[in-house]
Amino acid sequence: MLFAPLPPATACAMSEYAPATSPLRAPRPWLRLMVVLLLVSAIISFFTCLHCFDNPQLLLINFTLTFLYTAGLWLANGYSVDWLDKYVGWKQAPARRMVLTLLVSLVGSLAVIMMVRLGYILYRHQDPARLFSAQYVDGYVFPLVITVICSLFMHSRSFLLGWREALVRNERLQKEMAQAEAESLRQQLDPHFMFNALNALTSLVEEEPKVAVRFIRQLSQVYRYVLDARQREVVPLADELEFAQSYLFLQNIRYGDALHVTMPRPAEVPPHAVVPPLSLQLLLENALKHNAASSSQPLHLHITLDEAARTLTVRNSLRPRRLGPEESLGIGLPNLTARYAHLTAAPVVVEHTEQEFVVTLPVLSLV
Repeated sequence: MLFAPLPPATACAMSEYAPATSPLRAPRPWLRLMVVLLLVSAIISFFTCLHCFDNPQLLLINFTLTFLYTAGLWLANGYSVDWLDKYVGWKQAPARRMVLTLLVSLVGSLAVIMMVRLGYILYRHQDPARLFSAQYVDGYVFPLVITVICSLFMHSRSFLLGWREALVRNERLQKEMAQAEAESLRQQLDPHFMFNALNALTSLVEEEPKVAVRFIRQLSQVYRYVLDARQREVVPLADELEFAQSYLFLQNIRYGDALHVTMPRPAEVPPHAVVPPLSLQLLLENALKHNAASSSQPLHLHITLDEAARTLTVRNSLRPRRLGPEESLGIGLPNLTARYAHLTAAPVVVEHTEQEFVVTLPVLSLV
């Protein structure tokens, strides 16, 4: 048949235009795709039927069939990428994805070739049974082999580009994690925090020795938790809440009636619930650092756990105070968001109203 060699040429030519993702995901996909398909079809038509220029009708038929092959094979493979990405990823099951890629590409390409050839048979008012005659069946093997090879090249290129992007993303996340860890450690070991704690301890030792003993124990628990947790990606939420209790006990000594806190008891938290370490402390530290507090106008901190929604919400009343450049680097919350992005697709939600500052953290699960 005159037009049988077109499918392999089409598939290979279109592989040169294969983007990192399927054509359906590109910016302004249909306009860009249509221009590329028409251009490639015109080039293939020119080189596969030079004698058609003497016959305009034959030239139109050749171009139409070439375009149908081009568009059909390209869209079949493009849709297969989208469809397979939803169910089987290269990273999760590369062998299974490779087998499915071969099967989907083979079946899709065969369907396109048969549909175009059937249309051509009907156009010439021939018997549709000719589609399965020896003349036509023998012509399927070579086009399918070339089409599958070109399709595998396109999928492999997409896989390699995705793999390279994943490596870059992983390297960036590791850098953000290191920055987040350094920021968390810097905040916990902040000289101002230690200075205030020692001042409060000095007063307690002279005035309330029993409270001073408890203060020292809580301070040691705070620093022990920092040293134990900072190397881990997640910690039990119950442990994080116990740490927050110790941390807030130290702050209550300093603030007294100027600080009001409500929070769930660690014993009430599901054992499988986890969060990134020091995430709760970062929000508490920010609330204390950025807001003024006094006995007449106390700072209110509310920590609530929503088990159904799997979220932990920290809200504080707003009484903003000015900070010096050395007091806040403005990277604590962005680093926390980046740490969560490394662990889950659920977002960290930040809400800022005239009365409150609210941060909602996703609660992860080990189950």
